[in-house]
Amino acid sequence: MDIVDDLKRNGLKNTKCRAAILGILEQSDQPVAADRLFHELNEKNIMLSFSTVYRTLEALTDKKLVKKLTIAGEDKALFEYNRKGHRHYLICLGCKKILSIEHCPLKGYEEILKKETDYAISGHKLDIYGYCPDCQKHE
Repeated sequence: MDIVDDLKRNGLKNTKCRAAILGILEQSDQPVAADRLFHELNEKNIMLSFSTVYRTLEALTDKKLVKKLTIAGEDKALFEYNRKGHRHYLICLGCKKILSIEHCPLKGYEEILKKETDYAISGHKLDIYGYCPDCQKHE
């Protein structure tokens, strides 16, 4: 995926801030919190205020270049690059580790619901909560 093209296609200028944030999110295999992005940007000598990082994330979310993920019981949002598909997650209630589920277990169910209800289904979201093997050992 080309970040510059994605920005242009969505009517946004290719700024160092936007490109850096999208680059970090694109390379990440799981959603990233804004504070972690802030620290990674600083490590790359891209000095921005936290509020600038968050405002940029919100703008990228509004343009659907980034997806915002909220986890039950958590007060901070996570962000991921919109790869034009969707993902589901296993989320550990102990250590907060997030594991991506590679296949969609709801695709067939969407079709059944569509036939039963005559809804034009546009998508879904599934997050499954539990305890990872490491946290289970400590309990």
